[in-house]
Amino acid sequence: MTFFNLFAMLITTAALFGFLNQKFLKLPATIGMTLVGLLFSLALIVLDRVGFNLVPLAESILKGIDFDSLLLQGMLSFLLFAGALNLNTTALMQQRTPVLILAVVGTLLSTFLVAGCIYGITSALGIALPFAVALVFGALISPTDPIAVLDLLKRAKVPIRLESLIAGESLFNDGVGVVVFIVVSSVAFGASGHSEATLGLWDAALLFAREALGGAIYGGILGYAAHILMRSIDDYATEIMLTLAVVTGGYALAQYLHVSGPIAMVVAGLMVGQQTRQYAMSATTRHHLDAFWETIDHILNAILFVLIGLEAIVLKFPPQAILMAALAIPIVLLSRWISVVLPIQIMHSRYSFIPYTVRMLTWGGLRGGISIALALSLPAFEQRDLILAMTYGVVIFSILVQGLTVGPLAEKIARVENKN
Repeated sequence: MTFFNLFAMLITTAALFGFLNQKFLKLPATIGMTLVGLLFSLALIVLDRVGFNLVPLAESILKGIDFDSLLLQGMLSFLLFAGALNLNTTALMQQRTPVLILAVVGTLLSTFLVAGCIYGITSALGIALPFAVALVFGALISPTDPIAVLDLLKRAKVPIRLESLIAGESLFNDGVGVVVFIVVSSVAFGASGHSEATLGLWDAALLFAREALGGAIYGGILGYAAHILMRSIDDYATEIMLTLAVVTGGYALAQYLHVSGPIAMVVAGLMVGQQTRQYAMSATTRHHLDAFWETIDHILNAILFVLIGLEAIVLKFPPQAILMAALAIPIVLLSRWISVVLPIQIMHSRYSFIPYTVRMLTWGGLRGGISIALALSLPAFEQRDLILAMTYGVVIFSILVQGLTVGPLAEKIARVENKN
């Protein structure tokens, strides 16, 4: 299948599923597109069982789509930049310390909590799962997905302080999570893909620092360079192209420099969204730039969550893996709650948090395509199907169950805050 045919199929499918969602389900795009894709997958499987040989064709098409490369090396840079571009940076800066502590400490804490629980349960059930591999699962499932979270925050009328905290933490813990995943995967599998530790503690710390801090510094340089160039002209088409250059060329160069591209895109997006929009853009440019990136964000979101739903056709798991997927859901939620409540309790004497912050951060911390993409990027090894099953189970529960019920929680928080 040519690139154009693949692109045409994805756009057409996303458009049709989006129409079905808006016409009949009327759910938020993140939830609706995933649900329609999942229902379509189940319908194909049922039709295949009664004699229509449709699943092999669907499988051949989906297997031709390199999901992890499509997201991690293509769509992710656009989605993170677009999300950061429209973030309220004034409110974010007021909460920068809690955001960074939750993004870094919370993600690391959750990674080890999930890994410890999964390792303990698999050992009790007689499933051979090395702790290093359990740690890989903890790393890929711990970061909340900013793509899913930001879509819901647009609809949920939470107070601006809480919205900025959730959005900022999600954007940064995504980048941190990818870095942690790179580090623990290097420990678990090494360069050859075999399960053997190849990095010492010091080497892992240096790799984390280079990826995370290097990505932040590099993103600042990208954002500042874009600001200087855009400040010297007033042509919205050229300025939009400059932001595209930051996202595409900047992300590609980040991979070459071995620094975190996701973190770089968040920092660059924040700088362009705040400094450049305020001091280096005309009203016309701001209007066109916002419209352009909002459209890009909507289209890529649609494609991503359609693919999440359709992955059910390709992924087939044994009963043991399905059991672990069911057990992983409460483990991930509990670990998320602990990794949120402990840092907030420590910070409570210095920073104020509105009521229900812990509940909203826990239940509104959705997992999405990034976790699936990271799981699919793992090399072939004995427990790969188990990791994929747990990841997919957590993600589907997160999007459909948490996503559908986070709205009432947000409304309750808004009512409490309005009374105060």
